[in-house]
Amino acid sequence: MVVTKTHPPERIREAYDAGLRLFGENRVQEFAGKAEAVRDLGDSEWHLIGHLQTNKAGRAAELFAAVDSVDSLRLAQKLNSAAEQLGKKLRVLIEVNVGGEAAKSGVAPGSNELEDLLQGAAELQHLGFHGLMTIPPFAEDPQLARPYFRKLRQLRDQIAARKLPAVAMETLSMGMSHDFEVAIEEGSTCVRVGTAILGERTKV
Repeated sequence: MVVTKTHPPERIREAYDAGLRLFGENRVQEFAGKAEAVRDLGDSEWHLIGHLQTNKAGRAAELFAAVDSVDSLRLAQKLNSAAEQLGKKLRVLIEVNVGGEAAKSGVAPGSNELEDLLQGAAELQHLGFHGLMTIPPFAEDPQLARPYFRKLRQLRDQIAARKLPAVAMETLSMGMSHDFEVAIEEGSTCVRVGTAILGERTKV
């Protein structure tokens, strides 16, 4: 996945012309401002990967094919209602805060919030639960992220073994520009790479 936050449509088009088709944006409002300029890239797929407030769930369901940062049953319910009104099925990942960092969103492994999402999935017929996403604590040494990536993979395996209705666990979204190799070694199926492809971001 190419992370295109803060990059203009022209840079996105360059990535598309190079053969990339999966794109991630962090903010609903930012992507709303450039969605029209990339609408003609018909076979591209856009995912929201940043924290989503419930009051923006409707707009997110309109703009994106998937929301990779679902962190509460309430948010999932809002997205489900919005997707139902739009007549679409929205793919989602559950964001897990593997490092327990207060500044980061995501449910804690083994938490009631995670269990509520897993148990509630069957009622949310306009969402497709496809796996987990995480952002580990940042460290200059990519190897320090390995235990967190491993923890997410183990959690995925535990959930998959339960064979819960309406919950698939084929996607592990973990790893960014500086640690994606370690993430792949630990089982990532989707790395979110921005800087390593598009260069340094414009500060906003």
